[in-house]
Amino acid sequence: QVQLVESGGGLVQAGGSLRLSCASSASIFGIYVMGWFRQAPGKEREFVAGISQSGGLTDYADSVKGRFAIARDNAKNTVYLQMNSLKSEDTAAYYCAARMGTIVERNTAKYDYWGQGTQVTVSS
Repeated sequence: QVQLVESGGGLVQAGGSLRLSCASSASIFGIYVMGWFRQAPGKEREFVAGISQSGGLTDYADSVKGRFAIARDNAKNTVYLQMNSLKSEDTAAYYCAARMGTIVERNTAKYDYWGQGTQVTVSS
C-alpha cells in the first residue's frame, strides 16, 4: 500500500502563488506515474497535471497550462505542483495520485493510490 500526503494548501489572493507537495511512502517512488487532480464543491474531480516516472514527460489541463508546473524529486519521494497566477476558479481540494504504468493518464479511474487532499482557496 502506498501512502500519499499532500501539503502546502491555503488561502491566497488572486494572482498569487502556492506550491503543493505530495510525499510518498513508496519504497520505489520512481516506478509510479504521478498526477495532481482537484475537486471543487459540487463538481467532479478533474485532472490538473501529470508527470512520467522519470519526470521527462508532463501533461497539463488546458485551464492551468502556462500557470502551473509539475515536478518530481525521486530521491525525496515527492511530487510538487507550483501554482502561479492563481484565479478564483482554481479554488478546490487538490489531490495527488499514483499509478503503476508508463502513461500519464487524465482519467481518475486509472490511478491506484490517492492522498487525502489539501484545500486551496483563492480570494478575488
